[in-house]
Amino acid sequence: MLLFAAVSIAIANGSASAQMQMNKMDSMNPMVGGAAMLRSRDIVDNAVNSADHTTLVAAVKAAGLVETLKSAGPFTVFAPTNAAFDKLPAGTVGMLVKPENKETLTKILTYHVLAGKFDSQAIASRIRKGHGSAKFKTVSGDTLTASMSGNDLILRDEKGGTSRVTIGNVYQSNGVIHVVDSVLLPN
Repeated sequence: MLLFAAVSIAIANGSASAQMQMNKMDSMNPMVGGAAMLRSRDIVDNAVNSADHTTLVAAVKAAGLVETLKSAGPFTVFAPTNAAFDKLPAGTVGMLVKPENKETLTKILTYHVLAGKFDSQAIASRIRKGHGSAKFKTVSGDTLTASMSGNDLILRDEKGGTSRVTIGNVYQSNGVIHVVDSVLLPN
């Protein structure tokens, strides 16, 4: 009986230790939109908690991309904030989320996604190897160009627009999110 009690305590302590380790990992992510971003959650489950990403979440739902971004991935998502969407011409978001514009919306959203997990160190490494810039093929099939401006990671879209990563390395169970300050547009 004493042996059983000792084994039970050891298992309970191991489980508590594992939970503490998971909590420690989750706490290492930055807050986004006033919410904790937990590494144990997927991209969608974290994004829905960010007050700064309600437009992005609505767009992802309208495009039918929820299940894709909840899958194993890994994915790298450059996540525009509500303020980034507000920079678009008036009425643009409302027009894009209409069912008849789903194809265009999907292309724009998947332009913000890379297949694979690219944290800022991996992107910076590619920029160094590219002597100041690096090209990335997005899930939409188009190209984003990354470069540095001082300590800022800058993304240039195919139309010449730029977006700055404002919060990087927000790790998810199925990839990583980098919060960006402008919506990127493919050709």
